[in-house]
Amino acid sequence: MSLAALAGRVRRPWAGDLALSALVCALEFPGALAASGPKALLISAGAAALMPLSRRHPVPAALLVAALYVMGTRPPGYDAPVSAVLIALYQVGRRSPAVASAAVAAAGAAAFWWLHLRALPADQLRTVASSLAFPAMPVAAGYIVRLRGELTRRREQQAVELAVREERRRIARELHDVVAHHVSVVSLYMGVARRLIPVDGERAGRALLTGEETARQAMTEMRHLLDVLRTDGEEMDNQAGVGAAGLPALVAESGNAALEVTGEAVALPTTVDHAVYRIVQEALTNTRRHAAGARSRVRLAYRPELVEVEVADDGPGGTGTGTGTGLGLAGMAERVSSCGGEFEAGPSPSGGFLVRARIPLLEKT
Repeated sequence: MSLAALAGRVRRPWAGDLALSALVCALEFPGALAASGPKALLISAGAAALMPLSRRHPVPAALLVAALYVMGTRPPGYDAPVSAVLIALYQVGRRSPAVASAAVAAAGAAAFWWLHLRALPADQLRTVASSLAFPAMPVAAGYIVRLRGELTRRREQQAVELAVREERRRIARELHDVVAHHVSVVSLYMGVARRLIPVDGERAGRALLTGEETARQAMTEMRHLLDVLRTDGEEMDNQAGVGAAGLPALVAESGNAALEVTGEAVALPTTVDHAVYRIVQEALTNTRRHAAGARSRVRLAYRPELVEVEVADDGPGGTGTGTGTGLGLAGMAERVSSCGGEFEAGPSPSGGFLVRARIPLLEKT
């Protein structure tokens, strides 16, 4: 297995879950074995088994790990899963809203005081106060990491938006230059031809021919610029059959795909309807282009306030990243963004390539 493939596997969520479970086992099992009792081993095994849950459901996982911690502090024996508690609290701060994180940190401090500090004498209040911050520290660390990740994503999104605006301004300048230059040249030669027709028909013909060639060149250059702006490369008025109702025919035409529709179908807004169709069309095209022979699964889900479209194939996972221009995925993302939705595309954890869009049906205020 190559290093790149190994790195891809490590980045998958289940690999991280297994790593956390293995870490808890490595940290807790030596103490549990030293305790020489089944209770400590069961508590350590249970804490390690809860680690995968901490990523998807951090608050319930933290409560369950806390219950195991309390059991570990009760007689007989003492072997509380401290590492599992720290990881679970970190996951709460990393993956839960601020209110839930604060509530869990406060509850952890209260539980820590009840278990370990309430019996201390009053002259040790400074120790009590500093110790109460112990459960809140991993929650705060997770929340700080989460904020840094959100800031990084926001900066990346702003950089992409800035690049798009710059590219549009560049294309607008080029389009202006093309139109201004070639139209002025055509106008010049038409004027020359008009004056020469009565006196020199041959020269007038050459002037008309030059004007025709210039106009043809202008059309070619403008068509190229418009193809860059309109990534699907089709005429804007050619919208017959472009919508969710045309998906069965589109999927059948691909020859190696299946369509699954869930939920109660509703009439979609025109822009959303067209976006759904174009996303499926481009995703199937990318599959045929970059993963020939792969099977695709198209899923269209109608939900109360949004529509979700997903196209997944079982190819090698590089769809859309081959030798093309790369404008297909960018065009899909721009369509979804213009509808106020969310778009994601990339290798699927189960293999192949996945394109998913969630588009709201109601306008955001």
